[in-house]
Amino acid sequence: MSSPRSALLDVQLQLTLHSPDRSFVLDVAFAAASQRTALMGPSGSGKSTVLQAIAGLMPSARGRVRIGPQTLLDSAQGIDLRARDRRVGVVFQDYALFPHMTVEQNLQFGLQRLGRRIDADQAQRVDALIRQFDLQALRGGLPRNLSGGQRQRVALARALAIEPRLLLLDEPLSALDAPLRKRLRRELAEMLDRVQVPALLVTHDPQDVEALAQEVICIDNGRIVDCNPDLGEP
Repeated sequence: MSSPRSALLDVQLQLTLHSPDRSFVLDVAFAAASQRTALMGPSGSGKSTVLQAIAGLMPSARGRVRIGPQTLLDSAQGIDLRARDRRVGVVFQDYALFPHMTVEQNLQFGLQRLGRRIDADQAQRVDALIRQFDLQALRGGLPRNLSGGQRQRVALARALAIEPRLLLLDEPLSALDAPLRKRLRRELAEMLDRVQVPALLVTHDPQDVEALAQEVICIDNGRIVDCNPDLGEP
């Protein structure tokens, strides 16, 4: 494991979640020095919870999150940036595109504050992303009319619109059938190579790790563990 000093991403998190069935305790510490890192483990191991805490979507999380020299969370120092101020782009498992918004409006959403329209520089960025991801013919279309690959491109472009310090990808291929998953895995790898933003990918699939990651960190039952084949998909 790389030292926090040289890491692109340095994470120490503690969090307890309660439900009627059980309590789940997350206690993880890891540092990643690679441009693309996979957080791998079985369902229920805490992978998505880590991503949500890094993004600032888990207010009860305690510990430390740093992206390079920027501190997003440091409980000991009283630092806890709001999710909007962390500049972390998230691609959710089902892409979570707003169904009533066009492709262009989905890209604009993260740039809007308090109902204000985006400014000229932000509009130019949205236009550039639409061109970069080959979405020109789709900019006025709604998500329900897009293919799986098109939705993936829109979701990634939307995450990049805020000029993020870090991309978080939460099982972005798991809802797809095998042939489409294989093709979109290759396309996603090419897109990540092109945008050159540090990325943390959550997955349970060793093939995702092989195709998309330069470094792998394994998690099981809320703890970082040594990687082994049993932590992947059955």
